[in-house]
Amino acid sequence: MPADCLIGAGTVLTPEQVEQVKVAGGQVIVMPHSDPKVLRAAKAAGLFLSPGVATPTEAFAALAEGADVLKMFPAEQMGPAVVKAWLAVLPAGTLLAPVGGITPDNMQAFIDAGVKGFGLGSGLFKPGMTPEQVAVNAKAYVAAWKALR
Repeated sequence: MPADCLIGAGTVLTPEQVEQVKVAGGQVIVMPHSDPKVLRAAKAAGLFLSPGVATPTEAFAALAEGADVLKMFPAEQMGPAVVKAWLAVLPAGTLLAPVGGITPDNMQAFIDAGVKGFGLGSGLFKPGMTPEQVAVNAKAYVAAWKALR
């Protein structure tokens, strides 16, 4: 991997899992929620932190605990209009990454609302997919991202 690539774990739910990621050499904690105990454990371990948030209250609380990027989850329930509203009130420079329901076809609307990146999950990979299917999905995301740049 390139030197600027960060490796970590997603769906981290407990402080114990944070420690397991750290021991394994991980650098990133991605969470579906914003449990303060997990946030504090990740920051104490010196890890890059992306907690899941679904409300502005959760977003502000996660930022106060040291979140590096806010994982807006599930983005498919909120959409670009919510992104735009949140970015109007969150501190300048807040990185908000929509996750959940992101497709190559809807990325442009989120970019137009002000996001700088995305998290990908089942749109890229689902259990049972062949490597070839994942490659096709990945190429579609890469092509959409390049078209946005």
